[in-house]
Amino acid sequence: MKAADTMGQFRSAVAGWAAGDVHCEEAARALAENVHTSILVEGASDAAAVESLAARRGLAFDDDGVATVPMGGATNIARYWELLGPAGLGLGVAGLCDAGEERYFMRGLVRAGRGPCANRTDLRHHGFFVCVADLEDELIRALGAAAVERIVDARGDLRSFRLFQNQPAQRERAVERQLRRFMGTHSGRKVSYGRYLVDGLDLDHVPAPLDGLLAQL
Repeated sequence: MKAADTMGQFRSAVAGWAAGDVHCEEAARALAENVHTSILVEGASDAAAVESLAARRGLAFDDDGVATVPMGGATNIARYWELLGPAGLGLGVAGLCDAGEERYFMRGLVRAGRGPCANRTDLRHHGFFVCVADLEDELIRALGAAAVERIVDARGDLRSFRLFQNQPAQRERAVERQLRRFMGTHSGRKVSYGRYLVDGLDLDHVPAPLDGLLAQL
């Protein structure tokens, strides 16, 4: 079985286990033989961006036993830490969270028995990095609005974006906020642009949360 297929099965098994499926627990434990580190992220678009940047930096996550694991929301952090961390599968655990959700990560890590976690310094100590306001916002600011619009154009979405900009709710917003909202209008677009924006980055100007996360792996 290819390493990428193994990691995909591991992610699926962990998601099922987190939801209470005992058969998925058995599968996750078996597949964990091929994993040494799990990167917890809130959703699939974050996972796509992290994996794309890793590939650009020459890191082979699948072959090296690193699994990105979308949790389906920040409130699930304690559950996933319990399953994957020292008290569970014994994997290394790191991750990303959005600024608006960091309190859930802090509380979740305390609930999972990781000791005090009261601020971003504590989160970094535990391997978690905070995006302000979220990863798409970090990437858009790193690239600049003009560069992001060129990426949108190259993907054939510029006309849709212009129509979106003309909506009454969007007209008074800064273009950066419009771009961020446009990418989040449906999940498939958000996941795709997680990759596209990373592909457009200058590797000397990677957003600090992404840079910090990959630097510790």
